[in-house]
Amino acid sequence: MSSPVAVRGFGSDEAALPHPVRNDTPKFDRLARVYRWMEWFSFGPYLSRCRRAFLPQLHEARRALVLGDGDGRFTAALLRQNTQVRIDAVDASAAMLDGLRRRAAGDVSRLRTEVQDLREWRPKPAACYDLIVTHFFLDCLTTEEVSALAARVAVATAGDAHWVVSEFAIPDDAFGRWLARPVVTMLYRAFGVLTGLRVRRLPDYSKALRSAGFSLQKDRKWLLGLLVAQVWRRKGRQTTGSAKDHPG
Repeated sequence: MSSPVAVRGFGSDEAALPHPVRNDTPKFDRLARVYRWMEWFSFGPYLSRCRRAFLPQLHEARRALVLGDGDGRFTAALLRQNTQVRIDAVDASAAMLDGLRRRAAGDVSRLRTEVQDLREWRPKPAACYDLIVTHFFLDCLTTEEVSALAARVAVATAGDAHWVVSEFAIPDDAFGRWLARPVVTMLYRAFGVLTGLRVRRLPDYSKALRSAGFSLQKDRKWLLGLLVAQVWRRKGRQTTGSAKDHPG
């Protein structure tokens, strides 16, 4: 069974191509209008701070890929800040991408959106992305699915590419055991009810990114390590070494 994938922006030349439909794709459309307020009532400003931690440092990006950005607040902010970047935004929720296009406003000519389950999506190898962004999205996938996605994305990157990640984490300490883990478990259960999300544990995305040739460059934390923001880098075919930087 197949259906057309909705592509808007740039040439929109893939709009009629058939793609497989998955019955287990989470349904985030119903949350599009209230997503921002759900975040605020749950974590106040911290999710937004986490997303924007490295935004001022992304002014040199020219070809960006943003995966699963929700209602698109980060992507719209990146378009406003970096007037040279062109962005491909992919999400399984058409309603979320519609919200992004409204937020992009006058910058929408530099935005291309595609409705697709990212477990099935494949980038064009010639895309040459120098920036990849995943904010609170990889936690919707298993470790194996993140590994497969990272491998597909890696072949479509430029010679020097950065991957910006924001995610939940469970610290290996008493806070992690007694507070962070129950919070993450509660979130998975809530999104399972609201969207049909079947994943129930955080993936080991660090292992997946390293396997795809990325190395950790910068790492910031909020709420005692419950929230993390990171920058990973892939230079050429392989990166060597790994460094942590705690700016600010």
